[in-house]
Amino acid sequence: MRSRLAARSARLVLAAAAVTALAATTTACDPEDVADAGSSTAPSAVASANSGGSDNSSSDSPSTSGSNSGGSKSGGSKSGGSSDGKKGGYGQSCGTNDLDFTVTSESQAGGYYLVTAKAKSGITCYLEVNTPSVSFGSGADGVASPVGQGGEDPIKLTGSAVAYTGINPKTTNSDAGKEFENVIIATTEDDPNPAELKLPDPANVDKPIVTNWATNRAEAVPVIA
Repeated sequence: MRSRLAARSARLVLAAAAVTALAATTTACDPEDVADAGSSTAPSAVASANSGGSDNSSSDSPSTSGSNSGGSKSGGSKSGGSSDGKKGGYGQSCGTNDLDFTVTSESQAGGYYLVTAKAKSGITCYLEVNTPSVSFGSGADGVASPVGQGGEDPIKLTGSAVAYTGINPKTTNSDAGKEFENVIIATTEDDPNPAELKLPDPANVDKPIVTNWATNRAEAVPVIA
């Protein structure tokens, strides 16, 4: 009995000694080892944080880039537009300001004015509207009526090519009429830049008429059928 108690006491002493030795070992650990042990989880946390930041950054980046791209397109649209009124010079409809005009006084058919149109240097365009818009002054009674003779559609003007139209300022036999020294001509009724041409001599205007554009000047003699 006594021997069993002695053996048990010995085991308890050994166990207590082992616990004491373990505690001493733990206390004696280098603080750097503890720090190293604690820092073993740090890379994972940092990587996770960085990974999250990277995701946010990448998701924001395309949005910013798209905004800049949109701005660039908008700018391109403005610059590519014709806000300054310039034209490329080829394959376009003739505006009045694309043409140079000359007016001569002719004696045929009781007298009329022959207008010759020519494209300005470097311009190639088409007279797509067959009849010019012609008027004397701003009143409705000074607007020339088309007689529908002659004409080709469209007429290409470039280089030395020309088109003709004939204007008879007075088609009545009365003494009525108003005198004008200029005639207004445009390639279309809504052309924003009509040309005001000086007449070779003053015209007595009453119910004026105008022919279609033609490449043959003989077809530009205005005659009332």
